[in-house]
Amino acid sequence: MQIDLSVQNVTKRFDEFVAVDHVSFEVPDGQFFSILGPSGCGKTTLLRMIAGLTEPTEGEIEIRGQSMLGIAPNKRPVNLIFQHLALFPMMNVGENIAFGLKRRAESKSAIREKVDVILERVDLAGFGAKKIDQLSGGQKQRVAIARCLVLEPAVLLLDEPLGALDLKLREQMKVELKLLQAKVGTTFVYITHDQSEALVMSDHVAVMNKGVFEQIDSPKNLYNSPQTPFVAQFVGDNNAWSGRIRQCDQDAADVETSEGNVFRTKLREPLQSGDEVDLFLRPEAMLIQPDPSLAELNRFEVIVKDILFDGANSRLLAHPLDADTELLIALPQTRQFDYIRKHDKIEIGWDQKSGICFARS
Repeated sequence: MQIDLSVQNVTKRFDEFVAVDHVSFEVPDGQFFSILGPSGCGKTTLLRMIAGLTEPTEGEIEIRGQSMLGIAPNKRPVNLIFQHLALFPMMNVGENIAFGLKRRAESKSAIREKVDVILERVDLAGFGAKKIDQLSGGQKQRVAIARCLVLEPAVLLLDEPLGALDLKLREQMKVELKLLQAKVGTTFVYITHDQSEALVMSDHVAVMNKGVFEQIDSPKNLYNSPQTPFVAQFVGDNNAWSGRIRQCDQDAADVETSEGNVFRTKLREPLQSGDEVDLFLRPEAMLIQPDPSLAELNRFEVIVKDILFDGANSRLLAHPLDADTELLIALPQTRQFDYIRKHDKIEIGWDQKSGICFARS
């Protein structure tokens, strides 16, 4: 398997501030790899180092086995797409895409052939003569990508390219970008703070926090098996309790929360009685009015504060009896719970395998 991008122990310091702290990862040929994290976590600084716009303080960056240290940005086999696409409004689509090829002094016939081929690959065949202001937001995105892909980079770097789009177009472009990447086969390294973008599009995702990677994994594993409390909170919605282990065995523990509930939960790391922990639970893991015959569920009562209607993503906002903790509870779309109203008292249950428990850091 060819490794298109290798980053080893890369660090970037700005005086006393460490923006990127000994980050290492590899991206195989043809992968869609995303770096997900909140604003200020260091992800754009990392991308700029890969592109050559910022020099690392320490570490090694290789593209297809060749060291990039000291290599100028325009000499690296990468291209970078920013949130603001920087298309040339005075040029038509074909001229925008041909711009880099002309700077390489390629022949007119070669440029024409390459532009036609890349327009076909990004589903814009016949658009070469159109002006930029005649295009939709999604079409402009594809032109910007085509302008980079026509130069045949080893790696395409994308820095929050959907951030300036409206919500509906952003949702549409998530699917389009994934399909486009699969079609052209170029390695994509994608920067985003939007977990939905990362989960939907990526083969692998690195979750970044305060300059370090907390976990690199498939989207499914990030969601189902977070390795740190930050990943559990940042990737998807989670309800959280703080508590202390009353008793435990090798695989499970009884956790007494600060509100006085005792929940049985699976353990994913060795813990001991008396340890302080944080317990996380996905909204969809909480069962409303569970069948009394399900004996092994954790059960407790809540008061419904509000009903948050959002189609298939509708939730109940609730809090436990005699506590102010806000809980999100997924509302199934079977309509069997249409009778629930604000201020109702209902029972909630959840299986011990659904809990995610970490020692409090």
